[in-house]
Amino acid sequence: MTELDAMTGDPVQLRRAYGCFPSGVTAICALDATGTPVGIAASSFTSVSVEPALVSVCVQSSSTTWPRLRRLPRLGVSVLAEEQNAAAQRLAMKQGDRFAELDWFGTDDGGILVRGAVAWLDCSIHAEVTAGDHEIVLLSIHALRADPDRAPLVFHGSRFRQLAAV
Repeated sequence: MTELDAMTGDPVQLRRAYGCFPSGVTAICALDATGTPVGIAASSFTSVSVEPALVSVCVQSSSTTWPRLRRLPRLGVSVLAEEQNAAAQRLAMKQGDRFAELDWFGTDDGGILVRGAVAWLDCSIHAEVTAGDHEIVLLSIHALRADPDRAPLVFHGSRFRQLAAV
């Protein structure tokens, strides 16, 4: 029989276990009231509901960018493609211009979408739930485009990876 390790309270222990689950990588972006692009990278993204059309993303409560994004009427969600790890790294930076060298375009409602992504969603915030050290954000989808024949960027074991056909 396999024995489980007791929870120690060490965040490294949890991150190691969480890192065993692969996830896609998204860019959540919009233009603020001054026309400045604002955005983050998020790998804790999942589909929630078909009716109504909802997705979720988890954002750290300590994020300094999320408070700027949550005030905006529309958010662009880009599911990044396998070759877009540099875009994900830029959007995850703590300092500097996250949009320098990032190829993006804006929607009519202020969302920002990253060119070359495998899917784009034009969203607004449906609800937020505080959960531990994160906010679970439910997003309503207003418009979308998807290219399911292209491969997404995958985050697994604290690294970016690519899918392999089996």
